[in-house]
Amino acid sequence: MTAAEMPLPLSLLCQFILAMLATISFAVAFQVPRRHHMACGLVGAVGWIVYTLCNTLLGLSAPVSTLIAVLPLTALARFFSITHRAPVTLFLLSGIFPLVPGAGIYYTAYYFIRNDQRLCTNKGIETIKVAIAIALGIAFVCSIPLPRRLSRQQYRGPNSSDSSPQ
Repeated sequence: MTAAEMPLPLSLLCQFILAMLATISFAVAFQVPRRHHMACGLVGAVGWIVYTLCNTLLGLSAPVSTLIAVLPLTALARFFSITHRAPVTLFLLSGIFPLVPGAGIYYTAYYFIRNDQRLCTNKGIETIKVAIAIALGIAFVCSIPLPRRLSRQQYRGPNSSDSSPQ
């Protein structure tokens, strides 16, 4: 049974698992500590599923689908960086792996070597659009300020019956 013959939910589940495994493999190659591997895999898998849904169900172009997919991917990477008390780059670099336009770069070089300027230009421009979409999505989510942590006094309130000196 090929991916085209599978029902959509089964296809998405298979893609989710494969994207998670690929992202974890990339995290291992990047020497991310073992305790962060599942979080990295989840970030990459969520990004890939959002991309797939936008591309197949909504029929959006690759750059637009990538931009939309990078938004929850980056938000999830920031969430895991807070909960795991680790740098966001651990989750972000591994997580964007499924969205990086590696095939686009390959085909751009391939068409360049074959001296097919039209296809080289088309594929190169699309690849650049996807790369810009990744950068813009990350920049947009990272520019949203995180909520400030409340101090102990603000958390308890000004009229709390705390016996500690003020």
